[in-house]
Amino acid sequence: MTPDPDKHPAFVVRQPAPLNGGPPPELLAQQLITPNALFFLRSHGSAAPLSPGDLRLRVDGLVQRPLELTWSDLQALPRRQAAITLQCAGNRRSELLALGPIPDELVWEADAVSTAEWTGVDLLAVLAQAGVLPGAAHIAFEARDVVEKEGQRFSFGGSIPIADAARVLLADTMNGEALPHSHGGPLRAVVPGVIGARSVKWLARITLQDEPSHNYFQRRAYRLYPASATPEAHDPDSALMLHELPVSSAICQPAHGARLPAGRLTVRGYALTGGTRTIERVELSADDGAHWQQADLSPAAQAGLWRLWQAELVLPPGQHTLCVRAWDSAACTQPERLHSVWNFKGYANNAIQRLTIIAEGAS
Repeated sequence: MTPDPDKHPAFVVRQPAPLNGGPPPELLAQQLITPNALFFLRSHGSAAPLSPGDLRLRVDGLVQRPLELTWSDLQALPRRQAAITLQCAGNRRSELLALGPIPDELVWEADAVSTAEWTGVDLLAVLAQAGVLPGAAHIAFEARDVVEKEGQRFSFGGSIPIADAARVLLADTMNGEALPHSHGGPLRAVVPGVIGARSVKWLARITLQDEPSHNYFQRRAYRLYPASATPEAHDPDSALMLHELPVSSAICQPAHGARLPAGRLTVRGYALTGGTRTIERVELSADDGAHWQQADLSPAAQAGLWRLWQAELVLPPGQHTLCVRAWDSAACTQPERLHSVWNFKGYANNAIQRLTIIAEGAS
């Protein structure tokens, strides 16, 4: 039983406190919109519950008019709804463990990703009230939670380039319900096309500034290190700040190691990409990449939204290595092998996923 009574009984707990976990992959691929009870959770700290009436959203930095917005102020602004996929930078980290140790990180399978219908206020509407000053190049978000790292206590935070502001939603509703506390209620940022860490939960402050956030989770934690870096020898200042998601895909059904009757098999999964790009093609192989066939895609390619896919295979008896790869609207696809994306933090694994199944009996 999950520690969160609002989560599905099958929700897979990766860490009990703070609660982190995700949906079983076979349930994840069944519907375009992930129910709240299955939507993955990634939190680094915890925040006390806050009633909407007590919310105060501070907007400051390089603005003409610093603001302190109440819930009523926000509700008076124009609202919109958008289907947006969020993915943790550590999704599919478990596959990289075959190449080497990844200390002190959650061991995600392909479950640190989900999609919801979010409703809220456009960030641009809030910035218009504050008035953006020249020189503002980044938007920093700060949460209300409390995190302990390296002997210090601070709030979670992160930032995005100001060019991304038009896509950002300050959400208070998730799949038609008031935003659950575990998902950042009463208010969170939702930033499509970038790593989930930038969609800051329990939002308390927005700061316009001339450089990226100095928060630990922007400057130290979510960094992409070269393959030669190790836990004992690495320099955060020389690593790359993670931002846009790379094109990626995963098989949700069947599971690795499954033993299935030979013959016709339906394979299902998801594909997504970052920035303003869209998923345009997904291909599946049943012989470790020697031959490929196109999969059927869910309709309406949209930036920031995954596409579910499925393909029909006819398998003779024996062992088969299934592979999936996606192509996006920039004609980008995925690296062939895990060695191409290895890093000791296990971030941004978008290598072609491979899993082995056994087809049994007569074909």
